[in-house]
Amino acid sequence: MAEDELRDIIQRCQILEEEDFKGEDFNLFQVAGQKCFEEGYVADVLEVVQNEKNKLCSPKELVLGFLEQVEQASGEYRSQTILLLLKPLQEVLLKLQNKKAYSVGLSLSTILNQISLLPVPYTKQQLQEDKHGLCQCCNALTPFVNPFVEEVVKHMETSSGEDYKELKEELLKYCLKSLKYPLLMAELDQLPEDPPQYSLRQFAADILGILLDIRELLPKVFSWDRCKYECWDEDILEMDKEQSAESLACLSYMVFVQDCFGIDCLPVVFNPSYILQCNMVHVGVLLKRTEESILSKGLALLENCLLRLEDNSLLLEYLEFKGFITTPQDLVKVMTLCPFEHLRKKSLKILQLYIEKFEEEGKFTLFRCLLKTSNHSGVEGFIIQNIKNQIDLSLQSTTGSKFFTGLQLASLLDIILSLPEGAETDLLQNSDRIMASLNLLRYLVIKDNENDNQTCVWTELCKIERNFLKPLHTGLNMSRAHYEAEIKNKKENKRESHVSKKICSLTVAGEKMPHMTTEMELQVLHSALYTFDLIESVLARVEELIETKTNAAAEETTRIK
Repeated sequence: MAEDELRDIIQRCQILEEEDFKGEDFNLFQVAGQKCFEEGYVADVLEVVQNEKNKLCSPKELVLGFLEQVEQASGEYRSQTILLLLKPLQEVLLKLQNKKAYSVGLSLSTILNQISLLPVPYTKQQLQEDKHGLCQCCNALTPFVNPFVEEVVKHMETSSGEDYKELKEELLKYCLKSLKYPLLMAELDQLPEDPPQYSLRQFAADILGILLDIRELLPKVFSWDRCKYECWDEDILEMDKEQSAESLACLSYMVFVQDCFGIDCLPVVFNPSYILQCNMVHVGVLLKRTEESILSKGLALLENCLLRLEDNSLLLEYLEFKGFITTPQDLVKVMTLCPFEHLRKKSLKILQLYIEKFEEEGKFTLFRCLLKTSNHSGVEGFIIQNIKNQIDLSLQSTTGSKFFTGLQLASLLDIILSLPEGAETDLLQNSDRIMASLNLLRYLVIKDNENDNQTCVWTELCKIERNFLKPLHTGLNMSRAHYEAEIKNKKENKRESHVSKKICSLTVAGEKMPHMTTEMELQVLHSALYTFDLIESVLARVEELIETKTNAAAEETTRIK
């Protein structure tokens, strides 16, 4: 048995003098120890290592032996091996005295590499079970690292502080790697009744504590000019740019959203717009991921920064900074592509909040950008509704508006009051945008008299009729005829086949629908006709209002003459 083989090797080595102990002896010990791990005799190996009688070799060789055992552990023994070897490994590392930075770094890197193979628990039940031991390993790492943190802190104020620079760098790498995994993936919110051992929140607080102790927390949080990841000391990080970006994004989330876990370290001198600017790149990094836990962190970080700002406080110039244009586009992608409904709804709420923070010139530019880039009818309808609200505020204001009345607004209306492909536009796919555009036009005709013409809608009327109203009439007629013909064909086919539940397929708005019965397919076709009826009714009302107001203006002109 492996256990007996290990003890035989130990007994033979115990009688050897130190100068007679050779590398092959240690290799035999390693092989026997590995067999014990594989057969489940982990505690026996630990007992041998901790026994003072069994000093086999130099501390550095023993560190390598321990790390080899950690590296070779697999399956259910991965976390067990880490937990059992942390204490003896720490004791050996401490015996290295001043020249321990490399060995400490190697040890932490090896352990974190193994931890990265353990799945992160998400649900409350998974956290409580901690089936794979990830929470236990992370919580055990803090007491393992603490002595080395204390050494760095102790020597930072002394003349010998330079000797511990390398050890500080290794601790910084450890913190950044831990932020990347498991903390970036972890659920860090915790209910008051949840015990700390059932979450990774305490581990996150410990990582922040280490960064604070070694004076790296604030430089990493408030270094927005370094968010380009171009001017970092590669000797310190030795991490690729993507990993650095995700680590710092997770750090910002922990500091701002999780309120620094009770660490009172944030200077109050930074204004809210600077905090937003610091975090915009981090938000972009998080929103480009697809995992639920990471997306939720990005949305929460952005919301936290925006809530610090007053409405209408961001100037147009902020849209020139990194991330300020791409972030709303990322929000649109979450709104339209994310499979998680609660995140889609939250991204819509945050996009609205984002819009409200810009003054009117910034809003105007943002609207133009989103209308051109969103490529989604629902999003375009949402933007058009926002534009309508801004026009309404401008018309009610005594000072007016440079951007939501007059010629500037006319340039925006050119984009809104048109059909992307003229009469050939897919009206069903673009129904949200079309309805929002018609409602905006109806509002403008009602609110803005032809003599006032504050919105330029009356001087632009001929263009609106040419580019929007007439093509829309033609498109409605074509679409209605097409769908009515489809309904007729389906009904005739149904009567001929006498199979009322025949399975069919249907393509709507360019996308193939799931297989449906004929009855289901007919319901979809009738729903499309209902949508066309809605569009047509609003269109008729708009044209009626235009005609009424145009006739009234003409009569008034004739009366004056």
